[in-house]
Amino acid sequence: MSIRSGGLQRKSKASQEIPSSSMADIAFLLLIFFMVSTVFQKDKKREILWPEAEASEKIDEKQKDILNIWMETNGDVYINDLHWEMEEVRAVVRPLFADNQQLVISIRSDQNVPYRHIDLLQKELQGAGALRVVFAAELEQDIIRERR
Repeated sequence: MSIRSGGLQRKSKASQEIPSSSMADIAFLLLIFFMVSTVFQKDKKREILWPEAEASEKIDEKQKDILNIWMETNGDVYINDLHWEMEEVRAVVRPLFADNQQLVISIRSDQNVPYRHIDLLQKELQGAGALRVVFAAELEQDIIRERR
């Protein structure tokens, strides 16, 4: 003889649906948490005399697609504020460029940096396969506008 349930069934008073009334509160709290805990990288302030240019273009790239390389007058190289030897530039830039083909390399230097240092840096960047290299400069403000 088999045992039957005897007609008694549990009726649960709990809802089968997930409450969604507090989801907006949780999302808002997560948003505030990520805004407060995010750290933005800032370049170190460097007192330099920018090279002057008669014409220039503004780079319309996202900050993550720009690699800043600073060149000091004594030949020191800083890539994103970390000091590297000139011989190490190729090894540092090659994997960065391989990961991001849209990478633009911005060479920033004082106008008094000897050209031999800039030339060495360019050769290292060529060896790394960097295709998009720009030189940061200050636009000459002495351009006289024509009167209409």
